[in-house]
Amino acid sequence: MRLIDLDQMQTLKPFDCGDSDLNEFLTEDARFYSEQLLANTFVLEDENEIVGYYSLLNDKISQTTLPKNLWRKLRKKIPHEKHLGSYPAVKIGRFAISKNYSGKGIGSYLINGIMQLLITQRGLSACRFLTVDAYPDAVQFYEKNDFIKMINDADITTELQTIPLYYDLKQLTTN
Repeated sequence: MRLIDLDQMQTLKPFDCGDSDLNEFLTEDARFYSEQLLANTFVLEDENEIVGYYSLLNDKISQTTLPKNLWRKLRKKIPHEKHLGSYPAVKIGRFAISKNYSGKGIGSYLINGIMQLLITQRGLSACRFLTVDAYPDAVQFYEKNDFIKMINDADITTELQTIPLYYDLKQLTTN
C-alpha cells in the first residue's frame, strides 16, 4: 500500500466506502477543493483499489464555538499566559475507508499517520488541535482514537448531521 497526494494521481482506482456522499467527494469534488486551495486530499491505495482517503484543511477551535464548560476544560491544558480566544487546528474534512478494508485497523492507522505528520512537519505552520465533524455513526471510531466531543452529550439530538470532535496534538510531543 502507498499513500499519495491526490494531485499526483492521473486516474483513480475503484473506491466504495458504502456512503455515496463520501464516494462522490473523492470522485467529483476533491480535485476542485485542491485547485481552489480549500482542502488537500490524500489517498491510500493498494494494487487494485483505493483503500481509503482523507482531506485536510485549516480550522480553529474558538470560545465562540464551544460550550463554556468545554472551553474551560480545553483551556486548562494551555498555560495561563498563552490563553487566547481561539487556537489553530487542522480539520479532517473527509475521511473514508473502503468497505473491503473496513474493520481492519486502516482507519486508526491513517488517523495516527495524520497526527504524526502534523507533529513532525510543523516547520511551516503550527497547529495545536486536529478536528473533525463526524457523522454520528463514526463518533465511536474517533473517540476510540482519543478524540473529544466539542458538544455536550445533552445537546446531541437526532437532527445533528455531524458531531464536532477534537484531538489535542500536544499530548504527542515530549516538551
